[in-house]
Amino acid sequence: MPPERTEPIAAAPPSASPRWRLPSFGPLLGLVLLCVVGTWLNSEFATLPNALNVLTRTAFIGIIAVGMCFVIISGGIDLSVGSMAALIAGVTILLMNKLVPLGWPPVALVVVGMATAVLLGALFGLAHGLLITRGRIEPFIVTLGTLGIFRAYLTYFADGGALALDNDLADAYGPVYYGSLLGVPIPVWVFALVAIGGALLLNRTAYGRYVQAIGSNEQVARYAAVDVDRTKVLTYTLLGVCVGIATLLYVPRLGSASPTTGLLWELEAIAAVIVGGTALRGGAGSIGGTVIGAILLSVISNILNLTSIISVYLNAAVQGFVIIAVAFMQRRRP
Repeated sequence: MPPERTEPIAAAPPSASPRWRLPSFGPLLGLVLLCVVGTWLNSEFATLPNALNVLTRTAFIGIIAVGMCFVIISGGIDLSVGSMAALIAGVTILLMNKLVPLGWPPVALVVVGMATAVLLGALFGLAHGLLITRGRIEPFIVTLGTLGIFRAYLTYFADGGALALDNDLADAYGPVYYGSLLGVPIPVWVFALVAIGGALLLNRTAYGRYVQAIGSNEQVARYAAVDVDRTKVLTYTLLGVCVGIATLLYVPRLGSASPTTGLLWELEAIAAVIVGGTALRGGAGSIGGTVIGAILLSVISNILNLTSIISVYLNAAVQGFVIIAVAFMQRRRP
């Protein structure tokens, strides 16, 4: 009896590979096209000072977006990051001002304030994680509630006005935002370090694999012995730390905190993550794409500021349209 004939398993056609990889290049291609358009509309756009200005202003949202990327990949969301940043900034300023009479060197007080910002961010993120995992409350509800709580407490501490940093402290703190290293502003260096650390954490550690597994299918992740609750708590804590780092860089920019500080930062951070290719439903995403998404949104705002094509007051509207458009396109992603 002749042996059965078996057909070899067909390999995927060569043309299929680029097709599946195309979405990962979409944000980068969009950024390149925007830069070409911006240069064509205004020659000042392509100058080094303007590029450094764009990157410096991107740093705050970009750092938060790195933490937000982990949260969204895990299937969660955080609507409170802007209000959290405002409260952290206010408490940090209050603490540093209260310590001035002790006679400590201004640099020491700045270090205490910076450490406080990171610690507060971690504690707020930890609270979110525990409420979501132990309290079994949806992330949307938890962070929607704290969005109002954080900003209300800042308004209370500031008595409806603004909290201003002591003049000597402002002088000592200024280089954290206005200083540069090798010609590159300090916030850009910090942004780069946070992004590199986030990429390594997501792609090279078991924790990063757990985050992606939970976002893909939480129940299957539990069957695979993944500690889902612990991973979620760590993810929200990580986002809180990122908010604290962004805030400690932002405080010396204006030297004050008010009820409008950090307004709509959550929209910008989520937009950066989504534009960068992270799936809104979770399970897939990249830090590199998030960084490109954050820069892309800043470039859009910069072009609008330089060319006055539309009113700068519509920047948030543009970001909102971008989120909706990208979310609509993601519906067709397998």
